[in-house]
Amino acid sequence: MNIVITGANRGIGLALVQAYLDKGHQVYALCRNSCDDLNKSGATLVKGVDVANPDGLTEALAPLKNVAIDILINNAGVLGKESLGDWDPNTIDYQFRVNALGPLLITQRLLGNLHEGAKIGLITSRMGSMTDNGSGGYYGYRMSKAALNAAGVSLAHDLKDRNIAVALLHPGFVQTEMVNNAGDIDTATAASRLVQRLEELNMDTTGQFVHSNGDTLPW
Repeated sequence: MNIVITGANRGIGLALVQAYLDKGHQVYALCRNSCDDLNKSGATLVKGVDVANPDGLTEALAPLKNVAIDILINNAGVLGKESLGDWDPNTIDYQFRVNALGPLLITQRLLGNLHEGAKIGLITSRMGSMTDNGSGGYYGYRMSKAALNAAGVSLAHDLKDRNIAVALLHPGFVQTEMVNNAGDIDTATAASRLVQRLEELNMDTTGQFVHSNGDTLPW
């Protein structure tokens, strides 16, 4: 299968690249800038992909022009740590552009590559859940992930006629640079779980908000 992954140069994205390569799939690793591990991985690199820059996406995605995509994983994301008394509208805007608008733009630009029966994975967060918010704060991240969830549900409805299923996936609390390597699972574990969830995804479960461990999450 042909797998396309954004934000593939580190963390969960890099682990997903390796997980799919280990299964023998053709992986297209999209990133702004690569890294040594990604360069050595054997994936096909598509560099210069900045999901926050709509004007540059057509050129950046040109290497995928003739690629029939089986699974598109929108993984690229950023995290800000705003509190009510300490926040910057510019950082919140950037989180919206990367976390919410970016996946929608990538998906729109690659719709022609997605054949009937293809799948889309949106790496979201339970921090976008209203019900699960028991601590407040993190305004930009929470709002942008809630917006991504809304986009994912709309995509699931709009793509039903094409038999393209959409998963909204929370990876878990993963040990990445984004959270200063805190977390309770490593990136390989998160990637393995996400791969399994995407394997299970079908038209009966499209549009659902799911933890990588398989639990259904509340909106």
